[in-house]
Parts: sequence; structure tokens; C-alpha cells
Amino acid sequence: MSKEVMEEGESAEQERDYVEPPPAPFIDMEELMLWSFYRAVIAEFIATLLFLYITVATLIGYKEQADACNTVGLLGVAWAFGGMIFVLVYCTAGISGGHINPAVTFGLFLARKVSLIRALVYMVAQCLGAICGVGLVKAFMENSYKTLGGGANSVQPDYSKGTALGAEIIGTFVLVYTVFSATDPKRKARDSHVPVLAPLPIGFAVFMVHLATIPITGTGINPARSFGAAVIYNKEKIWDDQWIFWVGPFVGALAAAVYHEHILNAAAIKAFGSVTRLTANPPT
Repeated sequence: MSKEVMEEGESAEQERDYVEPPPAPFIDMEELMLWSFYRAVIAEFIATLLFLYITVATLIGYKEQADACNTVGLLGVAWAFGGMIFVLVYCTAGISGGHINPAVTFGLFLARKVSLIRALVYMVAQCLGAICGVGLVKAFMENSYKTLGGGANSVQPDYSKGTALGAEIIGTFVLVYTVFSATDPKRKARDSHVPVLAPLPIGFAVFMVHLATIPITGTGINPARSFGAAVIYNKEKIWDDQWIFWVGPFVGALAAAVYHEHILNAAAIKAFGSVTRLTANPPT
């Protein structure tokens, strides 16, 4: 077993033609002294605000029309969510990483892509942005907003809370796994002949998950999206189901991080191989 691990580790080192970014420090107080940190936080706030405004307004507009032929339909609603993620990730990836979702931030934190401080501040900014975005929808579409559910997530009548939780876990797994795959530094080197724009598969993942889970929960997979709508709509049923839209996405993000980092990328095995090589060949 150790020989196999050593050989795998050695071949990986020899064939590597990409730069693996170093893991982010667990707590990085120096970030708080940098303008780039606060610029990234502002970008996350504005991006989440725009995301919630466009998507919830689209959803309210869809429900407002009695004739289904005069609306964008569920397909259009799913496109609004996926399309906005594509646009906003494209716009903010170079500034903040384009998270726009506490579950994505949590997954990247588990993979040591961001520090604890950055992860927590991002999540706060995302939730505040979501609240402001839904607040704008309520201000512009007040009557329809109040009577048509406010774009808030809840478990639909024909489904149990267990089913809803499972749908949120699987949906978020698909999203966060796609984020890891689309931003993997090895992909740029391995698939350099395929010009894949990272925001595109991420947006498509959001679109596809919405098609599958809108009938079950309205599709959360983003705790900030669910929390912002719940705060502004503020109904008891919405708050009773709110835990599902935090636990589900965070569990899904955890599963995606473990799967991508420790199974597909074999991070633990590589680390073990490095230790084994050092033990077998100690530096002189």
C-alpha cells in the first residue's frame, strides 16, 4: 500500500504542470487591514442583492399572471436563477471569488480556499444583500409580493420535511461540486484546449437544480436567498421550515468538499504519501 501511495505521489509531482494554490490560513487577521478584503465583501453584498432582486421579481411576475402562456413559466424562473448566477459569478470572480451563497463559501472554507474570517464576513454580507434585494422587490411590487408568497422557500404541501431536506442536500451538492470542478487549477492545465468559462457550468448547475427542486421546496440551495426572503415576507410557516434551507445546503456543501478534495483529488492520500517519502528518505 505504501509503495502504491509513494509511486502515485511521485508521478503526480513529476507530471504536475500547474500551480496548486497554498491553503488559506485558518484565521488571517491581516486580511482586515487590506482594502481588497473590504472590496470583496462589498462585491458579495451587491452581487447577492442583485441576484435576489432579479430572481424574486421574476418569480413574483410569473405567479402574477393568470394565463401561463403570458409568463416565463417554471423554465423561465429556473433560467433567471441560473442566468443571474452566470452573470454575477463572471462579474465578481476576480474580486471576491463570486460566491454569492453561504453554502459555497462554507464548502470553500472546508477546502481551505478561504480563511474563517473571510468566510464569516462573506456570509454576513450575502445575507444582508439578500435582505436588501428582496426588500426592493417588495417596494416595487408590494401588492403582488404580499399575496403571492414573497418568493420565500417552504416545503410544498405534497412533500415531507425529510424529502425537502434531502432535495436541498443533493441540490447543493451538485452546485458546490460544480464550483470545485470548474475552478480546479488542474483543469486549466489538463483541458487547456477546451475554453470553458467557469461561470457557465456553475450557472447551468443552478438552472438544472431549480428544474428538479422547485416543486419540492421552491429551491433554496442558498441560505442567504432563503433567509432574505424569510426576513422580508416574515410568515410563521416560512420560519418553521427555515432550518431546512440552512442544514440542507451546509450538509450538501460538506459532502461536496469531502468528495472533491479527499476522494477525487485524494488530498489525504497525497499527504500520507509525502509523509511516507520523508520517513523513507529523511533529509540529510
